[in-house]
Amino acid sequence: MGSFQLEDFAAGWIGGAASVIVGHPLDTVKTRLQAGTNYGSTLSCIRTVYRRESVFGFFKGMSFPLASIAVYNSVVFGVFSNTQRFLSQHHARESEASRSRTLSDLLLASMVAGVVSVSLGTPVDLIKIRLQMQTQPFQEGNFGLKPRAVALGVQPVYQGAVHCIATIVRTEGLAGMYRGVGAMLLRDVPGYCLYFIPYVFLNDWITPEACAGPSPWAVWLAGGLAGAISWGTATPMDVVKSRLQADGVYLNKYKGILDCISQSYRKEGLKVFFRGIMVNTLRGFPMSAAMFLGYELSLQVLRGDHTVTSP
Repeated sequence: MGSFQLEDFAAGWIGGAASVIVGHPLDTVKTRLQAGTNYGSTLSCIRTVYRRESVFGFFKGMSFPLASIAVYNSVVFGVFSNTQRFLSQHHARESEASRSRTLSDLLLASMVAGVVSVSLGTPVDLIKIRLQMQTQPFQEGNFGLKPRAVALGVQPVYQGAVHCIATIVRTEGLAGMYRGVGAMLLRDVPGYCLYFIPYVFLNDWITPEACAGPSPWAVWLAGGLAGAISWGTATPMDVVKSRLQADGVYLNKYKGILDCISQSYRKEGLKVFFRGIMVNTLRGFPMSAAMFLGYELSLQVLRGDHTVTSP
């Protein structure tokens, strides 16, 4: 194999699109639970969104992620796969690679992918969350301030993704597009380590030694479990990131990561950092299963292979 392969980027694009379509409804519920108010539970949140906004409420803000997360995942998977391939080739002159060497390569490749993901993913997540949160009822009494936009039933703050971007740049500057970047970095670097590493090792564990590569079933299961692990453990920092990025739809409450953590803990206790953990974990399985399966099957077609190969 060559040291750099474009097929990984193309396959990541297809897998990313599949993951958005599968995971966005629960992502909306997760965001509302973490950054919204008056949702007693996951089921209560689902009922409230459906009652107020119909089924289309669950797909609010999906057009922008569908157009952008496909590209974002393309870069993440392409960077991860090519970094891992480069590291493997770097060690090729040595004797047979040890398991610890494989783990260290996976760890470094995952961290590089996580850092790259933040540069692309922060604006994408920001726009998605702003569009998801603009129909969230705003309670003036909580802050003693008047919102910049009124609650449900009146013209929303943003008329779409392009208007949202223009509004943020106009009111907050270009730096406003990277609101929550620190929290996202703290979420995604360890998050991708707990995404790719379990996937690779679960694939190896599920696949019999006699097989040339994992079956689609193994890819689906390993990808789903890896996603559940990654999103479940990322929930505390995901809560902070969601709150920082939702901040500014109506008013600005937080001065930064530590201030957000402090205010959230003071008002709602430790449990606030685990808000939406069930939705995150449940959503992580089908979303990541679709992501990895779309990636692997696309890679087969692009390379003309008949066996699945891990990234």
